[in-house]
Amino acid sequence: MKTADLYVRVSTDEQAQKGYSPRSQEHVLRQYCEMQNIKVRNVIFEDHSAKTFNRPEWKKLLITLKKHKHKTDLLLFTKWDRFSRNTSDAYQMITTLKKLGVDPQAIEQPLDMSIPENKMMLAIYLTTPEIENDRRGLNTFFGIRQAKKEGRWMGKAPLGYANKARENGSRYIAIKEPEASVMKWVFEQLSEGIFSGEQILHAMREKGIKCSKNNFYTCVRNPAYCGKIRLAEYKDEPARLVQALHEPLISEGLFYKVQDVLDGRKKVYGLAIATPKDLPLRNFLKCPKCPRMLTGSASKGRTTYRVYYHCRSACGVRFRAEEVNKSFMEELLLFLPRKGYSELFVETVTDCYNNQTRSIKEERKELIQHINEQNNRIDKARELMLSDEIDAAEFRKVKDDASEQVVRLEAKLNTVMEQSSNLLNIRPIAEKAILNLEMLDRFFDDSTIAGQRYLVGMLFPEKLTYSEGGCRTTKMNEAASVIYVKNKELQAKKMGQKSVLKTLPHKG
Repeated sequence: MKTADLYVRVSTDEQAQKGYSPRSQEHVLRQYCEMQNIKVRNVIFEDHSAKTFNRPEWKKLLITLKKHKHKTDLLLFTKWDRFSRNTSDAYQMITTLKKLGVDPQAIEQPLDMSIPENKMMLAIYLTTPEIENDRRGLNTFFGIRQAKKEGRWMGKAPLGYANKARENGSRYIAIKEPEASVMKWVFEQLSEGIFSGEQILHAMREKGIKCSKNNFYTCVRNPAYCGKIRLAEYKDEPARLVQALHEPLISEGLFYKVQDVLDGRKKVYGLAIATPKDLPLRNFLKCPKCPRMLTGSASKGRTTYRVYYHCRSACGVRFRAEEVNKSFMEELLLFLPRKGYSELFVETVTDCYNNQTRSIKEERKELIQHINEQNNRIDKARELMLSDEIDAAEFRKVKDDASEQVVRLEAKLNTVMEQSSNLLNIRPIAEKAILNLEMLDRFFDDSTIAGQRYLVGMLFPEKLTYSEGGCRTTKMNEAASVIYVKNKELQAKKMGQKSVLKTLPHKG
Protein backbone atom coordinates (compact mmCIF):
# COMPACT_ATOMS: atom_id res chain seq x y z
CA MET A 1 0.00 0.00 0.00
CA LYS A 2 1.30 3.43 -0.96
CA THR A 3 1.53 6.26 1.57
CA ALA A 4 0.62 9.86 0.77
CA ASP A 5 0.76 13.34 2.31
CA LEU A 6 -2.19 15.54 1.39
CA TYR A 7 -1.43 19.18 0.59
CA VAL A 8 -4.32 21.62 0.96
CA ARG A 9 -3.64 25.24 -0.03
CA VAL A 10 -5.99 28.18 -0.26
CA SER A 11 -5.66 31.96 -0.28
CA THR A 12 -8.39 34.25 1.03
CA ASP A 13 -9.48 35.59 -2.37
CA GLU A 14 -9.63 32.11 -3.91
CA GLN A 15 -11.73 30.78 -1.03
CA ALA A 16 -14.16 33.68 -1.43
CA GLN A 17 -14.36 33.70 -5.23
CA LYS A 18 -13.97 30.03 -6.24
CA GLY A 19 -15.05 28.05 -3.21
CA TYR A 20 -11.66 26.39 -2.71
CA SER A 21 -12.29 25.80 1.00
CA PRO A 22 -9.70 23.71 2.92
CA ARG A 23 -12.43 21.33 4.12
CA SER A 24 -13.66 20.74 0.56
CA GLN A 25 -10.14 19.99 -0.73
CA GLU A 26 -9.40 17.62 2.15
CA HIS A 27 -12.66 15.74 1.59
CA VAL A 28 -11.94 15.23 -2.13
CA LEU A 29 -8.36 14.09 -1.45
CA ARG A 30 -9.41 11.59 1.25
CA GLN A 31 -12.11 10.15 -1.03
CA TYR A 32 -9.49 9.66 -3.77
CA CYS A 33 -7.14 7.87 -1.33
CA GLU A 34 -9.93 5.50 -0.21
CA MET A 35 -10.77 4.64 -3.81
CA GLN A 36 -7.11 4.09 -4.74
CA ASN A 37 -6.25 2.22 -1.51
CA ILE A 38 -3.68 4.84 -0.46
CA LYS A 39 -2.78 5.39 3.20
CA VAL A 40 -2.90 9.02 4.38
CA ARG A 41 0.09 9.92 6.56
CA ASN A 42 -0.25 13.73 7.05
CA VAL A 43 -2.56 16.52 5.93
CA ILE A 44 -0.84 19.88 5.41
CA PHE A 45 -2.97 23.03 5.45
CA GLU A 46 -1.50 26.17 3.83
CA ASP A 47 -2.98 29.67 3.49
CA HIS A 48 -0.13 31.42 1.64
CA SER A 49 0.25 32.47 -1.99
CA ALA A 50 1.65 29.98 -4.50
CA LYS A 51 3.85 32.58 -6.23
CA THR A 52 6.85 31.09 -4.42
CA PHE A 53 7.61 28.09 -2.21
CA ASN A 54 8.57 30.40 0.63
CA ARG A 55 5.55 29.17 2.62
CA PRO A 56 5.64 28.22 6.33
CA GLU A 57 3.86 24.86 6.12
CA TRP A 58 5.65 23.87 2.91
CA LYS A 59 9.02 24.45 4.58
CA LYS A 60 7.97 22.21 7.48
CA LEU A 61 6.84 19.53 5.02
CA LEU A 62 10.21 19.56 3.22
CA ILE A 63 12.07 19.21 6.52
CA THR A 64 9.88 16.22 7.45
CA LEU A 65 10.39 14.56 4.05
CA LYS A 66 14.17 14.98 4.30
CA LYS A 67 14.24 13.48 7.80
CA HIS A 68 12.04 10.53 6.85
CA LYS A 69 13.06 9.61 3.32
CA HIS A 70 11.00 7.01 1.45
CA LYS A 71 8.24 6.96 4.10
CA THR A 72 6.00 9.00 1.81
CA ASP A 73 5.39 7.84 -1.75
CA LEU A 74 2.98 10.50 -2.97
CA LEU A 75 2.25 14.18 -2.41
CA LEU A 76 -1.37 14.73 -3.45
CA PHE A 77 -3.23 17.97 -4.15
CA THR A 78 -6.38 18.73 -6.13
CA LYS A 79 -4.91 20.78 -9.02
CA TRP A 80 -1.48 21.93 -10.11
CA ASP A 81 -2.31 25.55 -9.22
CA ARG A 82 -2.56 24.34 -5.58
CA PHE A 83 1.04 23.22 -5.92
CA SER A 84 2.54 26.33 -7.58
CA ARG A 85 1.84 29.40 -9.69
CA ASN A 86 5.46 29.82 -10.76
CA THR A 87 6.59 27.57 -13.62
CA SER A 88 10.37 27.64 -13.06
CA ASP A 89 10.04 27.14 -9.28
CA ALA A 90 7.57 24.29 -9.84
CA TYR A 91 9.99 22.32 -12.07
CA GLN A 92 12.79 22.73 -9.52
CA MET A 93 10.55 21.59 -6.66
CA ILE A 94 9.34 18.54 -8.63
CA THR A 95 13.00 17.54 -9.10
CA THR A 96 13.67 18.03 -5.36
CA LEU A 97 10.67 15.89 -4.37
CA LYS A 98 11.63 13.08 -6.74
CA LYS A 99 15.12 12.97 -5.20
CA LEU A 100 13.37 12.41 -1.86
CA GLY A 101 11.34 9.56 -3.37
CA VAL A 102 8.09 11.53 -3.48
CA ASP A 103 5.90 11.76 -6.58
CA PRO A 104 3.73 14.95 -6.70
CA GLN A 105 0.31 14.43 -8.33
CA ALA A 106 -2.84 16.51 -8.92
CA ILE A 107 -5.84 14.17 -8.60
CA GLU A 108 -8.03 16.27 -10.92
CA GLN A 109 -5.22 16.65 -13.48
CA PRO A 110 -3.42 13.27 -13.25
CA LEU A 111 -0.28 12.71 -15.33
CA ASP A 112 1.85 9.65 -15.88
CA MET A 113 5.32 11.19 -16.14
CA SER A 114 6.76 7.98 -17.61
CA ILE A 115 5.02 8.98 -20.86
CA PRO A 116 7.12 11.74 -22.55
CA GLU A 117 4.11 13.45 -24.17
CA ASN A 118 2.63 14.17 -20.72
CA LYS A 119 5.44 16.64 -20.10
CA MET A 120 3.68 18.95 -22.54
CA MET A 121 0.47 18.70 -20.51
CA LEU A 122 2.44 19.36 -17.32
CA ALA A 123 3.85 22.53 -18.89
CA ILE A 124 0.31 23.69 -19.72
CA TYR A 125 -0.97 22.91 -16.21
CA LEU A 126 1.94 24.78 -14.60
CA THR A 127 1.98 27.74 -17.00
CA THR A 128 -1.76 28.48 -16.96
CA PRO A 129 -1.96 29.58 -13.28
CA GLU A 130 1.20 31.70 -13.69
CA ILE A 131 -0.39 33.45 -16.68
CA GLU A 132 -3.55 34.04 -14.61
CA ASN A 133 -1.44 35.55 -11.83
CA ASP A 134 0.47 37.80 -14.22
CA ARG A 135 -2.73 38.98 -15.89
CA ARG A 136 -4.33 39.69 -12.52
CA GLY A 137 -1.21 41.61 -11.48
CA LEU A 138 -1.25 43.69 -14.67
CA ASN A 139 -4.94 44.51 -14.25
CA THR A 140 -4.26 45.64 -10.68
CA PHE A 141 -1.23 47.69 -11.78
CA PHE A 142 -3.11 49.52 -14.55
CA GLY A 143 -6.12 50.05 -12.29
CA ILE A 144 -3.97 51.69 -9.61
CA ARG A 145 -2.08 53.75 -12.21
CA GLN A 146 -5.30 55.04 -13.76
CA ALA A 147 -6.68 55.93 -10.33
CA LYS A 148 -3.50 57.91 -9.60
CA LYS A 149 -3.83 59.73 -12.95
CA GLU A 150 -7.31 60.76 -11.83
CA GLY A 151 -5.83 62.17 -8.61
CA ARG A 152 -6.95 59.48 -6.18
CA TRP A 153 -4.63 58.40 -3.37
CA MET A 154 -4.12 54.63 -3.37
CA GLY A 155 -3.16 52.66 -0.29
CA LYS A 156 -2.78 53.59 3.36
CA ALA A 157 -3.25 57.29 4.04
CA PRO A 158 -0.08 59.25 4.95
CA LEU A 159 0.31 60.57 8.49
CA GLY A 160 -2.15 63.43 9.02
CA TYR A 161 -4.81 61.85 6.79
CA ALA A 162 -7.32 59.03 7.29
CA ASN A 163 -8.79 56.51 4.82
CA LYS A 164 -12.55 57.00 4.45
CA ALA A 165 -15.38 55.69 2.27
CA ARG A 166 -18.39 57.46 0.78
CA GLU A 167 -21.92 56.05 0.72
CA ASN A 168 -21.43 54.81 -2.86
CA GLY A 169 -18.39 52.80 -1.75
CA SER A 170 -15.71 55.02 -3.32
CA ARG A 171 -12.72 55.64 -1.09
CA TYR A 172 -10.78 58.81 -0.36
CA ILE A 173 -8.44 60.33 2.23
CA ALA A 174 -9.38 63.22 4.53
CA ILE A 175 -7.47 65.40 6.99
CA LYS A 176 -7.18 63.87 10.46
CA GLU A 177 -6.49 65.91 13.57
CA PRO A 178 -4.34 66.37 15.60
CA GLU A 179 -1.84 64.62 13.31
CA ALA A 180 -2.55 67.04 10.44
CA SER A 181 -1.70 70.13 12.50
CA VAL A 182 1.49 68.50 13.77
CA MET A 183 2.58 67.55 10.22
CA LYS A 184 1.94 71.12 9.08
CA TRP A 185 4.09 72.31 12.00
CA VAL A 186 6.82 69.83 10.96
CA PHE A 187 6.99 71.26 7.43
CA GLU A 188 7.08 74.83 8.76
CA GLN A 189 9.91 73.98 11.17
CA LEU A 190 11.93 72.19 8.49
CA SER A 191 11.54 75.09 6.07
CA GLU A 192 13.09 77.52 8.58
CA GLY A 193 16.30 75.47 8.65
CA ILE A 194 16.92 76.10 12.35
CA PHE A 195 16.46 72.57 13.72
CA SER A 196 17.51 69.30 12.10
CA GLY A 197 15.04 66.60 11.05
CA GLU A 198 15.94 64.33 13.99
CA GLN A 199 15.32 67.13 16.48
CA ILE A 200 11.97 67.98 14.92
CA LEU A 201 11.05 64.27 14.94
CA HIS A 202 11.88 64.14 18.67
CA ALA A 203 9.68 67.19 19.33
CA MET A 204 6.96 65.62 17.18
CA ARG A 205 6.98 62.50 19.37
CA GLU A 206 6.76 64.68 22.47
CA LYS A 207 3.56 66.11 20.98
CA GLY A 208 2.14 62.57 21.13
CA ILE A 209 2.54 61.53 17.48
CA LYS A 210 4.11 58.10 16.99
CA CYS A 211 6.36 58.01 13.95
CA SER A 212 9.50 56.07 13.04
CA LYS A 213 12.53 57.83 11.57
CA ASN A 214 12.05 56.15 8.17
CA ASN A 215 8.37 57.07 8.04
CA PHE A 216 9.19 60.65 9.08
CA TYR A 217 11.51 61.19 6.11
CA THR A 218 9.10 59.37 3.80
CA CYS A 219 6.35 61.78 4.89
CA VAL A 220 8.33 65.00 4.45
CA ARG A 221 9.31 63.83 0.94
CA ASN A 222 5.71 62.99 0.03
CA PRO A 223 4.10 65.54 -2.36
CA ALA A 224 0.65 64.35 -1.22
CA TYR A 225 0.85 66.95 1.55
CA CYS A 226 0.83 69.76 -1.04
CA GLY A 227 -1.97 68.15 -3.06
CA LYS A 228 0.09 66.19 -5.59
CA ILE A 229 0.42 62.46 -6.31
CA ARG A 230 3.65 61.01 -7.67
CA LEU A 231 3.13 58.92 -10.82
CA ALA A 232 6.09 56.63 -11.50
CA GLU A 233 7.75 56.27 -14.90
CA TYR A 234 6.35 53.47 -17.07
CA LYS A 235 7.65 52.59 -20.54
CA ASP A 236 7.37 55.79 -22.64
CA GLU A 237 5.50 57.70 -19.93
CA PRO A 238 7.86 59.89 -17.85
CA ALA A 239 7.47 60.23 -14.09
CA ARG A 240 5.37 63.22 -13.12
CA LEU A 241 3.21 64.77 -10.40
CA VAL A 242 -0.57 64.68 -10.77
CA GLN A 243 -3.03 67.07 -9.15
CA ALA A 244 -4.71 65.17 -6.30
CA LEU A 245 -8.38 65.19 -5.34
CA HIS A 246 -7.74 65.37 -1.58
CA GLU A 247 -7.30 68.59 0.40
CA PRO A 248 -3.63 69.67 0.74
CA LEU A 249 -2.10 70.40 4.15
CA ILE A 250 0.55 72.84 2.91
CA SER A 251 1.31 74.96 -0.14
CA GLU A 252 3.52 73.80 -2.99
CA GLY A 253 5.93 76.61 -2.18
CA LEU A 254 6.39 75.36 1.39
CA PHE A 255 6.82 71.76 0.20
CA TYR A 256 9.59 72.64 -2.28
CA LYS A 257 11.23 74.90 0.30
CA VAL A 258 11.48 71.86 2.60
CA GLN A 259 12.88 69.77 -0.28
CA ASP A 260 15.59 72.40 -0.77
CA VAL A 261 16.50 72.07 2.92
CA LEU A 262 16.58 68.27 2.74
CA ASP A 263 18.59 68.29 -0.50
CA GLY A 264 21.17 70.65 0.97
CA ARG A 265 20.26 73.64 -1.19
CA LYS A 266 19.40 75.50 2.01
CA LYS A 267 21.61 75.33 5.09
CA VAL A 268 20.28 73.52 8.17
CA TYR A 269 21.79 74.68 11.41
CA GLY A 270 20.81 71.61 13.42
CA LEU A 271 20.57 73.11 16.89
CA ALA A 272 19.60 71.07 19.91
CA ILE A 273 16.06 71.88 21.02
CA ALA A 274 16.81 71.01 24.64
CA THR A 275 19.99 71.82 26.58
CA PRO A 276 21.03 72.48 30.22
CA LYS A 277 19.56 75.63 31.79
CA ASP A 278 22.91 77.41 32.21
CA LEU A 279 24.01 76.76 28.60
CA PRO A 280 21.47 78.45 26.29
CA LEU A 281 24.25 79.26 23.78
CA ARG A 282 25.67 75.74 23.48
CA ASN A 283 26.37 74.96 19.78
CA PHE A 284 25.63 78.61 18.88
CA LEU A 285 29.21 79.71 19.57
CA LYS A 286 32.00 79.23 17.05
CA CYS A 287 35.42 78.27 18.36
CA PRO A 288 37.83 81.19 17.72
CA LYS A 289 40.75 78.77 17.11
CA CYS A 290 39.22 75.96 15.02
CA PRO A 291 36.15 75.28 12.82
CA ARG A 292 34.25 73.47 15.58
CA MET A 293 31.28 74.71 17.60
CA LEU A 294 31.60 75.17 21.36
CA THR A 295 29.72 72.74 23.55
CA GLY A 296 29.24 73.15 27.30
CA SER A 297 29.48 71.28 30.58
CA ALA A 298 29.95 71.72 34.32
CA SER A 299 33.32 71.33 36.02
CA LYS A 300 33.63 70.67 39.75
CA GLY A 301 35.70 73.15 41.72
CA ARG A 302 36.72 72.95 45.35
CA THR A 303 33.27 73.74 46.68
CA THR A 304 30.90 74.24 43.75
CA TYR A 305 30.38 73.35 40.10
CA ARG A 306 31.34 75.89 37.45
CA VAL A 307 29.78 75.83 33.99
CA TYR A 308 31.91 76.41 30.87
CA TYR A 309 31.51 76.68 27.12
CA HIS A 310 34.41 74.75 25.63
CA CYS A 311 35.72 73.15 22.44
CA ARG A 312 35.99 69.36 22.08
CA SER A 313 39.22 69.59 20.08
CA ALA A 314 42.77 69.92 21.38
CA CYS A 315 42.78 73.71 20.89
CA GLY A 316 41.80 74.11 24.56
CA VAL A 317 39.36 77.01 24.15
CA ARG A 318 37.21 77.46 27.26
CA PHE A 319 35.03 80.33 28.51
CA ARG A 320 33.07 80.66 31.72
CA ALA A 321 29.40 80.34 30.82
CA GLU A 322 28.41 83.05 33.30
CA GLU A 323 30.60 85.64 31.53
CA VAL A 324 29.51 84.60 28.03
CA ASN A 325 25.81 84.65 28.98
CA LYS A 326 26.25 88.11 30.54
CA SER A 327 27.96 89.38 27.38
CA PHE A 328 25.16 87.92 25.26
CA MET A 329 22.49 89.65 27.35
CA GLU A 330 24.34 92.95 26.84
CA GLU A 331 24.24 92.28 23.10
CA LEU A 332 20.56 91.37 23.32
CA LEU A 333 19.78 94.72 24.96
CA LEU A 334 20.96 96.42 21.75
CA PHE A 335 17.87 95.00 20.03
CA LEU A 336 15.61 96.91 22.42
CA PRO A 337 14.31 100.15 20.86
CA ARG A 338 15.77 103.15 22.66
CA LYS A 339 13.30 105.21 24.62
CA GLY A 340 12.02 108.27 22.81
CA TYR A 341 12.86 106.84 19.38
CA SER A 342 9.91 104.49 18.85
CA GLU A 343 8.53 106.61 16.02
CA LEU A 344 11.90 106.57 14.26
CA PHE A 345 12.03 102.76 14.49
CA VAL A 346 8.48 102.47 13.14
CA GLU A 347 9.40 104.66 10.16
CA THR A 348 12.56 102.62 9.54
CA VAL A 349 10.77 99.27 9.68
CA THR A 350 8.00 100.62 7.43
CA ASP A 351 10.56 101.78 4.86
CA CYS A 352 12.32 98.39 4.95
CA TYR A 353 9.01 96.57 4.44
CA ASN A 354 8.10 98.79 1.50
CA ASN A 355 11.51 98.11 -0.06
CA GLN A 356 11.00 94.35 0.38
CA THR A 357 7.53 94.44 -1.16
CA ARG A 358 8.95 96.30 -4.14
CA SER A 359 11.42 93.46 -4.53
CA ILE A 360 8.51 91.02 -4.89
CA LYS A 361 7.87 92.36 -8.39
CA GLU A 362 11.53 91.88 -9.25
CA GLU A 363 11.46 88.32 -7.88
CA ARG A 364 8.30 87.60 -9.86
CA LYS A 365 9.97 88.87 -13.03
CA GLU A 366 13.08 86.78 -12.31
CA LEU A 367 11.05 83.59 -11.71
CA ILE A 368 9.10 84.06 -14.95
CA GLN A 369 12.42 84.51 -16.77
CA HIS A 370 13.78 81.26 -15.28
CA ILE A 371 10.59 79.40 -16.25
CA ASN A 372 10.94 80.64 -19.82
CA GLU A 373 14.59 79.54 -19.85
CA GLN A 374 13.63 75.99 -18.84
CA ASN A 375 10.87 75.86 -21.46
CA ASN A 376 13.41 77.06 -24.04
CA ARG A 377 15.71 74.20 -22.97
CA ILE A 378 12.94 71.74 -23.82
CA ASP A 379 12.26 73.41 -27.19
CA LYS A 380 15.96 73.44 -28.07
CA ALA A 381 16.38 69.79 -27.07
CA ARG A 382 13.37 68.87 -29.21
CA GLU A 383 14.93 70.61 -32.21
CA LEU A 384 18.21 68.76 -31.64
CA MET A 385 16.35 65.46 -31.49
CA LEU A 386 14.46 66.18 -34.71
CA SER A 387 17.76 66.99 -36.42
CA ASP A 388 19.23 63.69 -35.12
CA GLU A 389 21.91 65.45 -33.05
CA ILE A 390 20.63 63.76 -29.87
CA ASP A 391 18.52 60.62 -29.43
CA ALA A 392 15.12 60.27 -27.75
CA ALA A 393 16.62 59.11 -24.44
CA GLU A 394 18.80 62.23 -24.17
CA PHE A 395 15.83 64.44 -25.05
CA ARG A 396 13.70 62.77 -22.39
CA LYS A 397 16.43 63.31 -19.80
CA VAL A 398 16.64 67.04 -20.61
CA LYS A 399 12.85 67.34 -20.68
CA ASP A 400 12.38 65.59 -17.33
CA ASP A 401 15.01 67.76 -15.65
CA ALA A 402 13.63 70.99 -17.12
CA SER A 403 10.04 70.02 -16.32
CA GLU A 404 10.97 69.35 -12.70
CA GLN A 405 12.63 72.78 -12.50
CA VAL A 406 9.53 74.40 -14.01
CA VAL A 407 7.30 72.76 -11.39
CA ARG A 408 9.53 74.06 -8.58
CA LEU A 409 9.76 77.55 -10.09
CA GLU A 410 6.00 77.73 -10.65
CA ALA A 411 5.41 76.74 -7.03
CA LYS A 412 7.72 79.56 -5.91
CA LEU A 413 5.99 81.93 -8.32
CA ASN A 414 2.63 81.04 -6.79
CA THR A 415 4.04 81.83 -3.35
CA VAL A 416 5.33 85.20 -4.58
CA MET A 417 1.96 85.95 -6.17
CA GLU A 418 0.24 85.13 -2.88
CA GLN A 419 2.63 87.46 -1.07
CA SER A 420 1.90 90.26 -3.51
CA SER A 421 -1.84 89.77 -3.01
CA ASN A 422 -1.44 89.79 0.78
CA LEU A 423 0.44 93.05 1.21
CA LEU A 424 -0.19 94.53 4.63
CA ASN A 425 -0.69 97.93 6.16
CA ILE A 426 2.62 97.55 7.94
CA ARG A 427 2.58 100.64 10.16
CA PRO A 428 0.19 99.40 12.92
CA ILE A 429 1.96 96.03 12.88
CA ALA A 430 5.35 97.74 13.24
CA GLU A 431 4.05 99.81 16.16
CA LYS A 432 2.90 96.66 17.96
CA ALA A 433 6.18 94.87 17.18
CA ILE A 434 8.21 97.75 18.65
CA LEU A 435 6.18 97.50 21.86
CA ASN A 436 6.95 93.76 22.04
CA LEU A 437 10.65 94.32 21.35
CA GLU A 438 10.80 96.72 24.28
CA MET A 439 10.21 93.66 26.47
CA LEU A 440 12.67 91.38 24.63
CA ASP A 441 15.02 90.95 27.60
CA ARG A 442 12.18 90.05 29.98
CA PHE A 443 10.70 87.70 27.41
CA PHE A 444 14.09 85.96 27.07
CA ASP A 445 14.51 85.61 30.85
CA ASP A 446 10.99 84.21 31.31
CA SER A 447 11.19 81.71 28.43
CA THR A 448 12.04 78.02 28.74
CA ILE A 449 15.50 76.94 27.61
CA ALA A 450 13.97 75.70 24.32
CA GLY A 451 12.27 79.08 23.83
CA GLN A 452 15.52 80.93 24.53
CA ARG A 453 17.43 78.82 22.01
CA TYR A 454 14.72 79.30 19.39
CA LEU A 455 14.97 83.07 19.88
CA VAL A 456 18.77 82.97 19.57
CA GLY A 457 18.46 80.95 16.36
CA MET A 458 16.03 83.48 14.91
CA LEU A 459 18.16 86.51 15.81
CA PHE A 460 21.54 84.98 14.88
CA PRO A 461 21.13 82.44 12.04
CA GLU A 462 24.89 82.41 11.29
CA LYS A 463 26.07 81.66 14.88
CA LEU A 464 28.09 83.79 17.31
CA THR A 465 31.75 84.31 18.09
CA TYR A 466 32.85 85.21 21.62
CA SER A 467 35.99 87.09 22.60
CA GLU A 468 36.98 89.52 25.33
CA GLY A 469 35.23 92.24 23.35
CA GLY A 470 31.91 90.39 23.63
CA CYS A 471 29.66 88.39 21.28
CA ARG A 472 29.76 89.00 17.54
CA THR A 473 28.04 87.48 14.51
CA THR A 474 28.52 87.42 10.74
CA LYS A 475 24.81 87.75 10.07
CA MET A 476 21.70 88.53 12.08
CA ASN A 477 17.96 88.54 11.47
CA GLU A 478 17.23 91.22 8.85
CA ALA A 479 14.28 92.78 10.67
CA ALA A 480 16.04 92.84 14.04
CA SER A 481 19.25 94.19 12.49
CA VAL A 482 17.40 97.39 11.51
CA ILE A 483 16.86 98.27 15.16
CA TYR A 484 20.33 97.01 16.11
CA VAL A 485 22.07 99.29 13.60
CA LYS A 486 19.92 102.29 14.48
CA ASN A 487 20.68 101.81 18.17
CA LYS A 488 24.39 101.69 17.38
CA GLU A 489 24.14 104.87 15.31
CA LEU A 490 22.27 106.67 18.09
CA GLN A 491 24.78 105.43 20.65
CA ALA A 492 27.67 106.64 18.47
CA LYS A 493 26.14 110.09 18.04
CA LYS A 494 25.60 110.34 21.77
CA MET A 495 29.25 109.44 22.44
CA GLY A 496 30.49 111.75 19.67
CA GLN A 497 31.83 108.93 17.48
CA LYS A 498 32.05 109.37 13.73
CA SER A 499 31.75 105.70 12.79
CA VAL A 500 30.13 102.57 14.09
CA LEU A 501 31.70 100.18 11.61
CA LYS A 502 33.60 98.28 14.30
CA THR A 503 30.41 97.37 16.12
CA LEU A 504 28.36 96.31 13.12
CA PRO A 505 28.03 92.64 12.13
CA HIS A 506 30.59 91.91 9.43
CA LYS A 507 30.72 89.63 6.41
CA GLY A 508 33.11 86.70 6.64
